[in-house]
Amino acid sequence: MARWRWIVQQITRRLWFRATLIGMAGVVTAGLAAIAERYIPWEMPGSIGADAVDSILGIIASSMLAVTTFSLSVMTSAYGSATSNVTPRATRLLMEDRTAQNVLSTFIGSFLFSIVGIVVLKAGAYGDRGRVVLFVVTIGVIALIVVSLLRWIDHLTHFGRVGETTDRVERATRQALDARLAAPGLGGAPQRGGAQAIPHKAAPVPARAIGYVQFVDIGALSRLAEECDADIHVAALPGSFVYLDSPLAWIAPPRRTASGPEEKLEQKDEDDTIPTQMRAAFSIGSERNFDQDPRFGLAVMSEIASRALSPGVNDPGTAIDVIGRSTRLLCHWAEGGDGASEVRFPRVHVPVLVADDLFEDAFMLVARDGAGLVEVQLRLRKALLALGRMGDASFRAAARHQAEMALARAQAALSLEADRQRLAELAAEDA
Repeated sequence: MARWRWIVQQITRRLWFRATLIGMAGVVTAGLAAIAERYIPWEMPGSIGADAVDSILGIIASSMLAVTTFSLSVMTSAYGSATSNVTPRATRLLMEDRTAQNVLSTFIGSFLFSIVGIVVLKAGAYGDRGRVVLFVVTIGVIALIVVSLLRWIDHLTHFGRVGETTDRVERATRQALDARLAAPGLGGAPQRGGAQAIPHKAAPVPARAIGYVQFVDIGALSRLAEECDADIHVAALPGSFVYLDSPLAWIAPPRRTASGPEEKLEQKDEDDTIPTQMRAAFSIGSERNFDQDPRFGLAVMSEIASRALSPGVNDPGTAIDVIGRSTRLLCHWAEGGDGASEVRFPRVHVPVLVADDLFEDAFMLVARDGAGLVEVQLRLRKALLALGRMGDASFRAAARHQAEMALARAQAALSLEADRQRLAELAAEDA
């Protein structure tokens, strides 16, 4: 995906975008009702009085203003509930909810349609046929409002609840995992081996900014690599926190070494241009993003479990539910990790996700905060033992490592000898 397409995608997910489009549609519709009269050559079978249409539009305007205000307060309450009971990182998914955006945009569009209709009607711009057209359109708007209200009522029964918000995070994480399974190198050549795989003479490109890498335009890096006739090794994956001097990527080998005046001038121009173009391919922001960052989704799932295990919430059931969801996601990763993928940009080398990092993001916080709860540790132990029988060798080793760490934490935190013995017996059964 190109960077401009990613930016457009982020914009279209905002509430103001849909509200603006539907609001403009309402304004245009009310205005076109006056123009449509000129293109209706026949006489309408009946006539509609201006007072009748005006009263209907007045009812729509007053009611939609109240409903919109109420809906905004409900959405704000849902965001606050998700922030306090789930995790602040999940609020973004609620703000991008399409049903809420469509319903609220419908209310705003209906309000603007009625306001513009009243103004144009009072100005006398509607003739007999124009008022009939406006009346028919108004009936259609009323039907749209009724459907939206029914959808909104049904949606409010679960909007912002812990289980529903957790389900949103799981779906977003699964989509990111699917995208990474389809393209382990984000379209580039998958690179394994970490820093050892970077050529010795490669030149780093520092970030010159502080924040999280949200998106990497591999296509732009590939075009730059072709222009420079050099391979590019990505150093900062989406989700990485970079500093001013953190390398975003490495370009290897350097095209030339400056030895003469002409070469020094060419090298200076290259130093100013190529790193700037490479930095432009990296979108850096203050928050992580779910799109290209599966680890962020797993970390948010883990935060939900950690919040549930806090003394103020004390909800082990939610933590156990999150363990099951994380297990399902990692099982999906293990089953899909062997599929062949097409390398579209072979001159751009991108590090692959490491199983140890995925397991740490998914289970480390749960194991730490639930160390003193035997029911959480039993479920966690069973999940990690099951994952230890899946995937490749590195995946199984990561599962066993997290299982051993969780067992050590539990043995140190559990106060009852019977609980420690029960957990040890479960560990011995799989040995």
